Amino acid sequence: MVDRGPDLWDRVDVAHLAVLRELAEHGSVTAVAHATTMSPSAVSQQLKVLQRRLGVVLVERAGRGVRLTDAGQALAGIAATVSTSLATAEAEWQSYRGGVVGTVRLATFHSAGELLVPGLLDRLAAFPGIELETFDEDVLQDGFAALTARYDIVVAHRSDDVVPPTRDGIDVRPLLREPLDVALPLGHPLAGRARVTPGDVIDEDWIVPPAEFPLGRVLTAIAASAGRPVRVVRRTTHLPLMEKLVARGHGIALLPRHTTRERAVGQLALVPLADLRAGRVVEALLRPDRAARRAVQVVLDALAAEAALYRT
Repeated sequence: MVDRGPDLWDRVDVAHLAVLRELAEHGSVTAVAHATTMSPSAVSQQLKVLQRRLGVVLVERAGRGVRLTDAGQALAGIAATVSTSLATAEAEWQSYRGGVVGTVRLATFHSAGELLVPGLLDRLAAFPGIELETFDEDVLQDGFAALTARYDIVVAHRSDDVVPPTRDGIDVRPLLREPLDVALPLGHPLAGRARVTPGDVIDEDWIVPPAEFPLGRVLTAIAASAGRPVRVVRRTTHLPLMEKLVARGHGIALLPRHTTRERAVGQLALVPLADLRAGRVVEALLRPDRAARRAVQVVLDALAAEAALYRT
């Protein structure tokens, strides 16, 4: 019999494999450090330990950065499979024991948190063994996928007129589509309309988010439909500030219907936009190994049930 030496699992640590997996997904030691809240030196040290234990070069220099060798790529794929298998085994064990326990880290952009988190907490009261930690993360719509390295569930949004980006290695669960309405001061001549067209509102003063955000993309579509640019007087990502500015007559805005509706009463008018599909898609992003955890499954199901209250 040929002695092939120590088995792979005698020489590697699951934590070291996780770092290699992050390097495969993020492409640099600095990005891995940011995603895992480790220091760059700690990331490099773990990679060196893994290489030394295996006796195989996993990482090589590429310009000013590093890249995985073929062996590194192969082991990174194994790391993702191992992580999912461990999470599945833990879920089956919890099911056998008849309980669901664990901490779940949920990241939401601000308005989604406002809309969904209170009801989510109400639903999770039936699962005392689950501890839900919530975090605010409002990034550009292409930046949400990277957050899945740090959180179990990431609630993201994107324009509904944009083809979803490729998100390899990430599970996507649709939650809801939220229409975007034109917000007008109560005394505005258009405030009593059932609908307004891009041509009706194109010459108004607009309060808008940065162009890269989903609401900003709809404004681009309004300008294209009306045949002239939107006149922007102020930019902010803070929806409550936008609401107050509109209410006081400092401009008009596009605001998400469900998030804004309760605060709009007696303050401003929300009027649907005609001749243009205006909305944002809200969805949950998570890695397969996180999705396999029983506690994460419970939170995700409760989140979807809460979002279902607002589906149109």
